[in-house]
Amino acid sequence: MSDDSTQTRTAVVTGASSGIGAATARALAAQGFRVVCAARRTDRIEELAAEIGGLAVTCDITDQDSVDTLAAAVPVCHVLVNNAGGAVGVDRVDSADLDGWRWMYDVNVLGLVRVTRALLPALRASGDAVIVNVGSTAGRWAYEGGGGYTAAKHGVKVVSETLRLELNGEPIRISEVAPGMVRTDEFSLVRFGGDQEKADAVYAGVEAPLLAEDVADAISWVATRPSHVDIDELVIKPRAQAAAHKVHRTS
Repeated sequence: MSDDSTQTRTAVVTGASSGIGAATARALAAQGFRVVCAARRTDRIEELAAEIGGLAVTCDITDQDSVDTLAAAVPVCHVLVNNAGGAVGVDRVDSADLDGWRWMYDVNVLGLVRVTRALLPALRASGDAVIVNVGSTAGRWAYEGGGGYTAAKHGVKVVSETLRLELNGEPIRISEVAPGMVRTDEFSLVRFGGDQEKADAVYAGVEAPLLAEDVADAISWVATRPSHVDIDELVIKPRAQAAAHKVHRTS
């Protein structure tokens, strides 16, 4: 797409209050999109929207009424980035915290479905739309202590594949961007219940993990391909990460 073609186009980014979501909102705004920043933390998305000339809509993707409010604010949508998600805990299957697993499935999978279902009329109205679902390499690899999160992210992968089949023939492309190790301010901190030491240990000795801006750049690239080009999936990892269990550390 040329810059001219994106000037009046609208993009919706969920989970836009921090990390990959905020970086993606900035990246799409730089491409000329009017970005609707959706997240629970109103103060953060209002600040971001003011910065990039977008619109802030407070939205909890686990609540249908909240998602309906988002949809009502977006009559036409050209790009939907289902970014909101997260992980909690590192419990084994034999000691699984089912409340945590339920939350991860709700926010990563059902939240994506709620938002996509609600915005499909707006995506169809655009005549040329892209849905980018933010998955994870956890949707490709299993690892000990990650059962709840990997199950949810495998769900994101399969929902993306199913949407591509079901919407075939419509002017809507379905893509999944699946990052590996990304250092953001909040992801690991939330996963470890606010324990900064444990969160920092995830990246210890890794010379250059991905940053939110790296993933946002990939999402922006996927979203701005010519309308006949569908990037089914894009897996992006830091050079140091060969697999979930194989990460080069300098110390």
